[in-house]
Amino acid sequence: MSPLDTNPHLGKRDYYPFKRALVTGGAGFLGSHLCDRLIERGFEVLCLDNFHTGRKVNVAHLADNPAFELLRHDVTEPLDIEVDLIFNLACPASPVHYQYDPVKTMRTSILGALNMLELARIKGARILQASTSEVYGDPATHPQPESYWGNVNTIGVRSCYDEGKRGSETLFADYHRQYGVDTRIVRIFNTYGPRMLPDDGRVVSNFIVQALRGEPLTLYGDGQQTRSFCYVDDLLDAMMGVMDAQGVHEPVNIGNPGEFTIMELAEKVLAMTDSSSTIERLPLPPDDPARRRPDISRVKSLTGWEPKTSLDEGLKPTVAYFKSVVKAG
Repeated sequence: MSPLDTNPHLGKRDYYPFKRALVTGGAGFLGSHLCDRLIERGFEVLCLDNFHTGRKVNVAHLADNPAFELLRHDVTEPLDIEVDLIFNLACPASPVHYQYDPVKTMRTSILGALNMLELARIKGARILQASTSEVYGDPATHPQPESYWGNVNTIGVRSCYDEGKRGSETLFADYHRQYGVDTRIVRIFNTYGPRMLPDDGRVVSNFIVQALRGEPLTLYGDGQQTRSFCYVDDLLDAMMGVMDAQGVHEPVNIGNPGEFTIMELAEKVLAMTDSSSTIERLPLPPDDPARRRPDISRVKSLTGWEPKTSLDEGLKPTVAYFKSVVKAG
């Protein structure tokens, strides 16, 4: 048994008697889809966001639902509400946004985790931390299992996010060990789908927006660096499965293990958008990982989850979404 898994019963369970769920960062790309999923499962949902990167339009369709409540609040400030489940998603997740105010990013990761853990401790709530594959840095092990400790620059331009998430994982582990808080940690690999911000700087949204506008696709380095892309619906299935499972306190990778070069992604986007855009090569950013692919054996063994959506299938609704919000150039 692992040092964090104190409960040997790892089977799935229903959420009953849990009734009220808090989603921090709930108006963001991933958070808004999670709010939808929780409403569908019969929860009362409190969506918390400071709207630094979240958008009210992402949850506007829930505004008249009596089970939904929207609260403007910053997780760096304490919060006292009655809640049974907490999904801590609050933090800028794209390089453009988390590097814009790196001190704020670190404060959100660390103080936000601390405040939500305190709330969970006081209310006896189960709490999940949305961590990231960035905790592995530029990995020397491939694919990346949860046992890999990572290769992270502690003082680089990406460190505010990488180290902030690593620190939040430490807090979650220690709150479980010291106070018995019922914690979950999921390490999310590249996720995409509708409601991504057009200007968030992530490669999927960048390429689609540029292609739709007829602008050159900005490809950094030689384009041979790899990523694994998980469609948002698949990712939420995995996240809910981990939250459902009993006694899962160590980190769990969730992502699609299909591995593509950035050049392959660019070619798929150009074909799917029928774009005449060219490819513009730019210098590789500092500390950019050369390869990224999740080992998902742990989540498969705990929940039986595997992603169902191929990259081609997931890009179709994603491109359709961006066509509805992006004006052609």
